[in-house]
Parts: sequence; structure tokens; C-alpha cells
Amino acid sequence: MKNRLVVVVFLSLFSAVSWASSDGVVLEHMEPNLADKASLQKGAKTYLNYCFGCHSTKYARYERIADDLQIPHELFMENLVFSDAKIGELMDIAMPAKSAKSWFGATPPDLTLVTRLRGVDWLYSYLKGFYQDESRPWGVNNKIFPDVGMPHVLHELQGIQVKDCGDAQSETDHDACTDLKLIEGSGTLSAEEYDQVAFDLVNFLHYMGDPSREYREALGVKVLIFIFIFFIFAWFLNREFWKDIH
Repeated sequence: MKNRLVVVVFLSLFSAVSWASSDGVVLEHMEPNLADKASLQKGAKTYLNYCFGCHSTKYARYERIADDLQIPHELFMENLVFSDAKIGELMDIAMPAKSAKSWFGATPPDLTLVTRLRGVDWLYSYLKGFYQDESRPWGVNNKIFPDVGMPHVLHELQGIQVKDCGDAQSETDHDACTDLKLIEGSGTLSAEEYDQVAFDLVNFLHYMGDPSREYREALGVKVLIFIFIFFIFAWFLNREFWKDIH
């Protein structure tokens, strides 16, 4: 219990830091939907195809995800697992941490709890916030996470975004500008289709951060209904006990 309390406090503190780092940038809002299994399945597909090569989710198991997302084990392993991992294993990656640090400047973080740390709005805005910046090692920057050290792995889907600064005259004004414009036809998806991909991916990672949430909330409703019904019987019983006592 003590260790769990420490983890909760740790996440709360870092969550506050992440929100403070976004001051001045308006985050786009999204409302996760854990009941939308199709969205979670598509999010899992995007994650395992585009993100899992560098970012582990080592606090989750393939089997739990397949069961929760209602994907048959054989189908899940055949189409979403690209290694010799077993269905019951934790979702770790083969990339050595030291090599990753030398390639990217920092070891890519595990993403099991990323939405609990950053929030869904932050992550959704981050996925939509990449823009072309030739001064950066990977040729891209991010308006939510300035000087980001990772490439835009979904660029083939979204396409290329550039700063749309309008009448910004000075270099300072240009650097402070956060308005982005998508170059039409530079990606395989339309803006609306990419927004859906980003939503599905964040929705899946929101599930990963608390896989029991949907079950817990459904159970909570049942418990409240039981308490309400029990209260009615208790009230009548109490009245029966005390009706002759004045």
C-alpha cells in the first residue's frame, strides 16, 4: 500500500510539471471512450506498428490486451506481434537502452502510463503538433514539446506541417508562433482521417494506463444500485423497530 501511494504521488507531481510546460499552448481536447472496442483495436494496431519498435509497454501483457479488446489470441499474435514473444509475456522491446540513448539523445520512455502522466489532451495535441524544422536532427519539431528528440513516425499518414505565422516579422515572433498548416497531399490520410488515427492511438494508451477502469466503473454503478436498494429496506426495518418507541 505504501509503495502504491508513492507511485500515485510521483505521477501527480510529474503531471503538474507536464501541464506547466504547456503554458501558452492551447491543448486540443479529446474524450476517451473505453467502450469503443473498434477504436481501441485500431489504436493497438497503430501503436504496435509505429510506436512499439522504440517505446515499450512493459507493464502490460499481450494476453490481457487481446482479451480486453476482444481479439482472438491467434489473430492477435499473427497480425500484431512481430517477434517470437509468447502471448503471456510482458510487452518489452528488443532495443538496447544504451543504443537508443546514443541514437535519440535519450532513451525512449515506456508508454504504459503516459496518459496518466501527461493526460490525454497533451498526448493527442502532441501527436498533431509535429511540424517541419530543418534545424532539428530529424527534420521536425513539436509545438507541444519544443526541441523534441524523436522523429515524427506518423508523418507518412499525416503529411508535412509547416508553421503558419502570418505577419510575424522577427525571428522571436516566428519562434513563438504555434499555428501550423498542413501541406495538402503530403500524407496518405486526410486531416480528418489522421485526427481519428490520433484519437484511436491515445484512446488505446488511455486504456493501457488503467485497463480495469471500464470494469471498475461498471461495477461501481452496480454497487451504488445495491446500496440504494439496501437503504430502502434498512429504512423500513428501522421504522418498524422504532414505531412503538416514543
